[in-house]
Amino acid sequence: MAKKTIEVPAASVPQSTRCNADSLTTAFAGSPAFAAAILRCLVASAYRPQLVLTQPDRPKGRGRKLAPNAVKMLADDLGLPVEQPISLKKPDATATLESLEIDVLIVAAYGLILPPAVLQIPRYGCLNVHASLLPRWRGAAPIERAMMAGDELTGIAIMQMERGLDTGPVFAIGDTPINDTDSAQSIEARLADLGCTLLLGVLDEFAQAKLGKTTPPKPVAQDASFATYAAKLTNLDRDVDWTLDARQLARRVRALADRIPVTVQRDNLRVQILAAGAVSTSTGNLPGTIVHADNNGIVVQCARGGLQIKTLRLNRGKGKPMDAAQALNGYADEFAVGVILSKANGII
Repeated sequence: MAKKTIEVPAASVPQSTRCNADSLTTAFAGSPAFAAAILRCLVASAYRPQLVLTQPDRPKGRGRKLAPNAVKMLADDLGLPVEQPISLKKPDATATLESLEIDVLIVAAYGLILPPAVLQIPRYGCLNVHASLLPRWRGAAPIERAMMAGDELTGIAIMQMERGLDTGPVFAIGDTPINDTDSAQSIEARLADLGCTLLLGVLDEFAQAKLGKTTPPKPVAQDASFATYAAKLTNLDRDVDWTLDARQLARRVRALADRIPVTVQRDNLRVQILAAGAVSTSTGNLPGTIVHADNNGIVVQCARGGLQIKTLRLNRGKGKPMDAAQALNGYADEFAVGVILSKANGII
């Protein structure tokens, strides 16, 4: 599939100026911070949503009190009408959406399945702002899966939604590099900017078509033979596997540090690894053994090479992130050379 690639813009909201604000009516569905960035972009454009759909409030924190997600908070701040259905399968959950007679429903990381009946409500269907270079990394965690796999590029695809999971044809696609210094959050922020620009371009084309000036844009079908699946992140992803190559494990640490950090459990000690890199080692120690420790990092033997832990968090003291020097100063016995931090599967 030919790719429409553009440079990532600066951190600002592009303005759509070619169409009258009433020329194309929209609604929006999304939940996390990435979706909130797309919503803010829409509100600043000619395509301010008439309705926002987002997931219900969820229990958070130690008190497990109900708390709104990023989209709900932004929509409330901006005075947008919000609905939070548990499911979209019942007619009463989509009654408002149907009554608005919108042209396009824009979806970004919503987290709920859109039934076929909902896909047919908007005049031009539903557009998904998906954070990958489709057909690679269809599914729930495309940014983290791309990082963990060692991909050099990721991107954004503006896709026509259909019944399959991220299988629909693509209107526009753009890429951005995955750098060694990137975190999942830094990539997500760039992709939100890129997605905003691409989305507004596609909406402009639909607006022109509605005004009778052009024909509606036609998306390009995905090549399913290149499809890969970005499975939802679970606690299994954060378990350390010292039988991996150190470079693989370092990529996992970097991909997950923002949300569910890679974690080692040894007896009553829990170590969250927040920053790490791969280094060469020449020891015959078993994977999981600390082979070097200084202020630059704590090196743990992997199947090939060593993982140099640079920043970590312990379930000790105040539980705040600390660098290697602080860890060695306060917990020298726990990170002494020769200590088996954990067995190969991460749990003793």
